[in-house]
Amino acid sequence: MRAAIYARVSTESQTTANQLLELRHYLEARDWPAAEYIDEAVSGSKERRPALDNLMADAKRRRFDVLVVWRLDRLGRSLKHLVTLIDELQALGVAFVSLGEGIDCTTPAGKLQLHILAALAEFERARCVERVHAGIARARAQGKRIGRPRRVTPPGGEPSVTVREAANAWGCSKSTAARRLNAGLRPVGQPPTAAV
Repeated sequence: MRAAIYARVSTESQTTANQLLELRHYLEARDWPAAEYIDEAVSGSKERRPALDNLMADAKRRRFDVLVVWRLDRLGRSLKHLVTLIDELQALGVAFVSLGEGIDCTTPAGKLQLHILAALAEFERARCVERVHAGIARARAQGKRIGRPRRVTPPGGEPSVTVREAANAWGCSKSTAARRLNAGLRPVGQPPTAAV
């Protein structure tokens, strides 16, 4: 079985030496040749990381059969991101092993542990949606307006303005301002300028 090792530390003062020592020992005991992917001084909260991106590209090219990490938090801090990564690996036919948690997806018990993690991630996503809806309902009950600002009706005959000036006047992005201008809206009280 061809393996890949992924190791990561968050700061320059940390080292991957302990992780790599245990990972290499684990692979030697199984006689699995391994490629190593190491992210130095990169936060686990970032979904895009140089070595991780290379690892996923090589997984798509079927360059290894199993990914081995020291602990789950080395692969990622977010449960949602972890589950997404591991699901993607499984879809590519790559097994997953985490030494610290004893998860070995080359076994039925390891696959069960992974399904439990996925269920927890789905539960957390559903709870997050509930909290958002509750917050919106509370804001509406307090009389706060939710969503895009109401349509601004300019006084008749007001001259055209640039997209940048409209965005500044409305306090929105240039793309939103462009859509409003194309819909015939103009910022109220805007001085005459060149056409859009």
